[in-house]
Amino acid sequence: MVYIDVHCHIDMYSDEELPAIIERARKAGVGIIVNNGINAETNRKTLGLIEKYDDIKGAMGIYPCEALNMKDGEIEREIEFIRSNKDKIVAIGEVGLDFKEDGKEHVKQERVFRKMIELAKELDKPIIVHSRKAEERCIEILEEMKVQKVMMHCFSGKLKLVERIRDNGWFFSIPANVKNSEQFQNIVKMVDIKQLLCETDSPFLHPDREKNNEPANVVVSYEMIAKIKNLKLKEVEKQIEKNYRKLFE
Repeated sequence: MVYIDVHCHIDMYSDEELPAIIERARKAGVGIIVNNGINAETNRKTLGLIEKYDDIKGAMGIYPCEALNMKDGEIEREIEFIRSNKDKIVAIGEVGLDFKEDGKEHVKQERVFRKMIELAKELDKPIIVHSRKAEERCIEILEEMKVQKVMMHCFSGKLKLVERIRDNGWFFSIPANVKNSEQFQNIVKMVDIKQLLCETDSPFLHPDREKNNEPANVVVSYEMIAKIKNLKLKEVEKQIEKNYRKLFE
C-alpha cells in the first residue's frame, strides 16, 4: 500500500528542487504522484517528469483560464498532442470552468471544456475537473455529456451540489488543507470513502498555510479522513488505493 497524490503541479518547481521533493515524498510513503498539465508548456513538462520518475504519473489538459489565451488552432494542436501521448498518461486534467471573473469568455471556456470531455471519453480516461465559481455549470455539462469517470478537484460548491456529485457516483479529491477547511471536512463527512481520493495541489494549498506545498503532505489528507471517518489510517490508505485503481487504471 502507498499514499497517492492524485493532483499536483510539481512541474512548477525547478529541476534543482525536484529531486529533494520526490525524495521527501518517498520517505513519507507516497508512491504515486499525478502531475497535472494546464497548457502546452506544462503538458510537455509533465511528459518529461513521467519519463524521468517512476513515481510520477501524468495528466494532460487545457486549464480554462489558459484556454482563453489560445487560438483555436493552438487548442486543436494541443488536443492532438495529448491524443498522441494517450498511452503515457492516466487522465485528462486539469480542465473545467473558472468563472472567478464574472462574464469573462464563459462561452469559449465551455466550448473547450466540452472538447476536453470528448477527448477523455474517446481515450477512455478519467477527467480531473476544476470548477471555481462554476460548480453547477460544470456538473450540468458533465451530466449532459453522460461522463462517468469524473474526479472533482478541490470542490468548493454548495453542499447540495456535493450530494449531486455523490449521487452521480463521481469522485472527490480532498486536498491537504482539509486540516483547516470546513468545506472539505464536510465533504469527507457526507461522502462514502469509496468516492474519495487525496491530493495536495502542490505548490498550492499547504495544510499549515505555509508558502510551498509538496506531495509529501498528502498524508495529512489521509489522516484527516481517518479522523473524521473514525477509521484506522491503514484502512484509509487501503481504500484510497482501491479508489485510485478503480478510476485511473
